[in-house]
Amino acid sequence: MQYFFNAKDKSFLSLKHHLKSIEQNYYLDKSEGTSYTIAWNKGTSTQIKIDEVWYNFPANSVLPIMHDQCFEIEDASHIVLWQFNSEFYCIVNHDAEVGCVGFIFYGPMPTMFIQLSNEDLEMMNKLLLVFEEEFTSTEDIKEEMLRMLLVRLIIKITRIAKKQYLNNEIIEEDKFNIIRNFHMLVEQHYKQEHQVNFYANLLHKSPKTISNYFALYSKKTPLQVIHERVIAEAKRLVYYTNKSIKEVANDLGFEDVTHFSKFFKNFTTKTPTEMRNNQISGN
Repeated sequence: MQYFFNAKDKSFLSLKHHLKSIEQNYYLDKSEGTSYTIAWNKGTSTQIKIDEVWYNFPANSVLPIMHDQCFEIEDASHIVLWQFNSEFYCIVNHDAEVGCVGFIFYGPMPTMFIQLSNEDLEMMNKLLLVFEEEFTSTEDIKEEMLRMLLVRLIIKITRIAKKQYLNNEIIEEDKFNIIRNFHMLVEQHYKQEHQVNFYANLLHKSPKTISNYFALYSKKTPLQVIHERVIAEAKRLVYYTNKSIKEVANDLGFEDVTHFSKFFKNFTTKTPTEMRNNQISGN
């Protein structure tokens, strides 16, 4: 593992590869604060568990992972992992700089496997070599050089992801940016605000206009985005913390725990209590 840490602001960037296994639990290990992850599978397909759901991690693909997603890779021998916190590079504040970064971290899919072509693989391998060289540098500008390389990596991956997930459609950037900003606003306010109207007001658009934009570039409705984000956090709190169901409901803006349980069951087919009991019993 190669690691950069700035003690002044506690910013860090790490590069990990050739590990037997990788596991990260946002709710248990906060020694370094929250971190975003870019995982690249250079070998054959393997399995990755994200928030207690197993996925196939295809060969020659990249997976951006949000800072609060818990994940586990049993066979990580061919996985390259970049991890960084908001102090090192703030995704939201620098969204305009890298162009569409919100697409891969706050975009239309919480789990986005991005397939790499032979040309993309060549680019990634070259970039990895430059990263490794810079990590060993002793120059004063090492931090800025690493940050520039990270920005370059994010831009490259975003461009590839847009081609795959937008089906090469002609993009009207102003409309597409509204969708990205909607996702990022949901990330900031979902614990208390569950209605499209709230986010539409922040974006100075009508709820109908927001819905029309989503119809162009997303398979989900704005309300689905909000609800799925709330449910994702609810499941994580049920799985990974000892908070009572009432505390989980309060954390997510539900004054009535019964209402929260019905909302939860509507999306998962189980109440929060049933899901936690199943986890404890191993079912």
